[in-house]
Amino acid sequence: GQLADEDTVRMMADNGTWWSIQPFLADEDSNTYTDPKAVAAQKAVAEGTVQAFEWADKHKVNWSFGTDILYSGGASQGRQLAKLARFMSPLAALHRATGAAGQLLALSGARAPYDGRLGAIAEGALADLLVIDGDPEAGLDWLEDTANLRLVMKGGRIFKNSL
Repeated sequence: GQLADEDTVRMMADNGTWWSIQPFLADEDSNTYTDPKAVAAQKAVAEGTVQAFEWADKHKVNWSFGTDILYSGGASQGRQLAKLARFMSPLAALHRATGAAGQLLALSGARAPYDGRLGAIAEGALADLLVIDGDPEAGLDWLEDTANLRLVMKGGRIFKNSL
């Protein structure tokens, strides 16, 4: 979606389409290319990423944080999420990865692999909880080091507790 034009983004907003945006930026996580075509394409996607966040906000598009880097390491995934704070408040970024993502996943209806409401802390909801050593209102840098995760609860079971 980083190469969408503004008319397409308007149509997405008008039709309630969800946009899953991954922050592909010209930064430390970028692939290193030497082929001029690949370099130009990477530059266009990085510029499109910045534009995507601006247009998503401007046109009030439903969107959630999405990434396909799950299998390349948790620290990288945390860094990707932390990058959203370049475009919005840290708490808004966390919402895009949790509450908004839960809303999006809930749209899969009967195919959803989860029972209960997603992306909310409420009775009957399927909520995973993290207690962190950090201030999520101040920034998301704590995501870059899993040692900052002090309590990890998934599906009601505690997997880590260093409180």
